[in-house]
Amino acid sequence: MKRFFRFLLKLVLGLFLFSIFMVVVYKWVPVPFTPLMVIRYFENPDEDIKHDWVPMEEISDNLKLAVIASEDQNFPSHNGFDYKAIQKAMEDNKKGKRVRGASTISQQTAKNVFLWPQRSWFRKGLEVYFTFWIELLWSKERILEVYLNSIEMGKSVYGAEAAAQAWFKKSAENLTAYEAAAIAAILPNPREYRANPASSYIGGRKSWIVRQMRNLGKIEL
Repeated sequence: MKRFFRFLLKLVLGLFLFSIFMVVVYKWVPVPFTPLMVIRYFENPDEDIKHDWVPMEEISDNLKLAVIASEDQNFPSHNGFDYKAIQKAMEDNKKGKRVRGASTISQQTAKNVFLWPQRSWFRKGLEVYFTFWIELLWSKERILEVYLNSIEMGKSVYGAEAAAQAWFKKSAENLTAYEAAAIAAILPNPREYRANPASSYIGGRKSWIVRQMRNLGKIEL
């Protein structure tokens, strides 16, 4: 029994150290693929996954602002968790209203890079764990850079460059405000929605996001 618990302790310690090692590595190294990309590949081997990592300076400021405006307007100032949004989501849930999303860009980055998409309390706990570490060890700019290069932005389309090419036939650094807003508008369900041509629903979301972008103005990270 002692040998078993000793093995278990070593396993837990090893996993802990490996997780920190990977967070440190991805502070500097581009993320080559995510667990979701692997899952999608095995679900649909015939799909051609599009993913081209580009540095932050080669991504339009419009897209950076658009995802912050649509996904997490408190991103520059929070510590990885938007407690007001979490409280509001809990209140809506108690009232029987449609559950609101409360995941920050930091949480979504942690989930996309290190974890799997299915919902469970165990996975949510790991998401909190990795969010804590990336907020501690990465800069806000790095978190946003990894997010913009890793998130699913269309069917088999991952990251800003692949999305810009797939939806608008141009590089990510040349996206206009409305094009960036269109991409941000489909993020809740990128495999079902289209950025271009946009449905009336996505068109409405796009207009709302552009208004939010104007209200936020320039973002300092």
